[in-house]
Amino acid sequence: MLDKIMRPLKDRFLTPFVSLIAGSFSPNAITLISFLFALASAGFLLMRMSGWALALWALNRIFDGLDGAVARHQNRQTDFGGYLDIMLDFITYALLPLVFTLRYGMGESTWLALAVMLGLFYVNAASWMYLSSLLEKNHAGASIRGEQTSVAMPSGLVEGTETIIIYTLLFIIPGRMTLLFYVMSAALVPGILFRLVWAKKNLH
Repeated sequence: MLDKIMRPLKDRFLTPFVSLIAGSFSPNAITLISFLFALASAGFLLMRMSGWALALWALNRIFDGLDGAVARHQNRQTDFGGYLDIMLDFITYALLPLVFTLRYGMGESTWLALAVMLGLFYVNAASWMYLSSLLEKNHAGASIRGEQTSVAMPSGLVEGTETIIIYTLLFIIPGRMTLLFYVMSAALVPGILFRLVWAKKNLH
């Protein structure tokens, strides 16, 4: 929901960094560096060093934005780059709440909340990913819609920005993770239903 508002702000923030690293790293290398920051963040969480973990999570998100910006700067946007980026993002989005639950969970109630959130998270992913492929098939994909992403990303209540906010709150108030998992779950449902209704009306 907030991605359209935040994307121009993100691009302005990242522009000074693009020129600094574009000559040294390929877009795919930046994607892999971003993922290494996510793994390091998970490692520090396991050691209950939440401050370092939060800093590494922030670096993960910054580098995750830089790979696309550098690809556009170098005119090196590729299908594989977009595929690699989304695959590593989803590993990150699954890994971090699992590690939070391992280290800070409060028994069965937290594991149940985690299961509900991850289940809905991946139903939500299926709802936009397959719809995205159908939009591309019907020549209504990212380039036609004016999107800078590799594929069209049909909007919903929870997009990248909202996910980052919820996950950042996990680092700040891990004692509230059960509540945050359910907040995320509840926010995912409208987008899933909206895309289903939209698909019924517009796909033939």
